[in-house]
Amino acid sequence: MSNAKNTVLSAAGELFDRKDPSAVDRWVAADYRQHSSLAADGPEALRELVAALPEGFRYEGARVIADGDLVALHGTYHGFGPDPLVAFDIFRVDAGGRLAEHWDALAPVVESTASSRSQTDGPAEVTAPETTEANRALVTEFARKVLVGADYSVLTDYISTETYHQHNPEAADGLAGFGAAAAKWAEEGKSLLYKTVHKVVAEGEFVLVQSEGEFGVPVAYYDLFRVADGKIVEHWDVIAPIPAELPHTNGLF
Repeated sequence: MSNAKNTVLSAAGELFDRKDPSAVDRWVAADYRQHSSLAADGPEALRELVAALPEGFRYEGARVIADGDLVALHGTYHGFGPDPLVAFDIFRVDAGGRLAEHWDALAPVVESTASSRSQTDGPAEVTAPETTEANRALVTEFARKVLVGADYSVLTDYISTETYHQHNPEAADGLAGFGAAAAKWAEEGKSLLYKTVHKVVAEGEFVLVQSEGEFGVPVAYYDLFRVADGKIVEHWDVIAPIPAELPHTNGLF
């Protein structure tokens, strides 16, 4: 396990499983920079958030991706509000082994999905670390040409035509399922528009892309892809509206 991954898992366990505000002193840098819409900047705001977590609050982790000083978590929060929230969290760990920066996106859990898959189930363990850089390159090019460039004529250069498991609540499996969902969204005035890719976090077969765009309103896109044999075979995501105001001046990205 990488040092950064160990740091994030240890810190998250103390902060959000044990709900221990004193963990901020052990794990969080003095210049901690926050991009979440849920907390203000700095370690003291994080301490206040943890101290205010309700008794029934818990985090259900699904997968972890470590890439240099960045570690991404995919899972479900129970207790932030009346309904469970699917979330992607990205932490940057500094050279001293402390949490230095945090980004996230959250969306309500949907019980009944088009594919009958949940928003977090499916393969979770990294089994092919040697494929990291090839998979990063594939998904980065896919994001540039298809997501931002909207060139759907090359879709099958990147996505498997045989196996494409979908976890977006409104899209069924396969390219046909994605196409039907995209057409429905366009009719609703919510065309998928990707403007900027901000981060690509990769480990083995998993590649997380953090992007900015529009989906009827300005949104943050967090798209997690699983790659096998040089093609994208699975997709999880969170599409989160960008609030008009944030409790800090750092932006969501």
